[in-house]
Amino acid sequence: MVSTNDLRTGVTVEIDGDVYMVVDFQHVKPGKGAAFVRTKIKNIKTGQVFERTFRAGEKLNRAIIERKTMQYLYSESDIFYFMDTQTYEQIPINKDQIGDSIMYLKENMEVMVMFYESISIGIELPTFVELKITHTEPGFKGDTATGGSKPATLETGAIVQVPLFVNIDDVVRVDTRTGEYLSRV
Repeated sequence: MVSTNDLRTGVTVEIDGDVYMVVDFQHVKPGKGAAFVRTKIKNIKTGQVFERTFRAGEKLNRAIIERKTMQYLYSESDIFYFMDTQTYEQIPINKDQIGDSIMYLKENMEVMVMFYESISIGIELPTFVELKITHTEPGFKGDTATGGSKPATLETGAIVQVPLFVNIDDVVRVDTRTGEYLSRV
């Protein structure tokens, strides 16, 4: 059990039979009335994020999430296969469980696969990934680093905004949390 007073970003709890991760929290002590905790929680299985308010001191069941480093191998239709790098065991994960992470998932990439009660419930990508640009409009002489941006398609199919000087076949670093371009590699 965990008290709502101890909720922090990243803590996982069980509510009504589902597992949720705290995305954001705020402890509120109004001048009049009882204190409460306002949270944004994310359903681990569906990826849905919503706000929920708890009374201060309310007890919740803590959900223990096990994380294993695994390597992404390949996909067949809506099933993605990951391999445990220690035991070479392969597990399938449904596209719905992966969510938007698919846009930055590349073959042979190492990711953290999350398990709840020995059942895979999703993946966590590295914070930054390096991907090759497969399509973008060409840069022209005179384009500056601060002069604007243009859309670029990455090798995984994701589209990010990049500076005008970035060209096809450049490798760029992208933040997987926000989908923003960070730098050329």
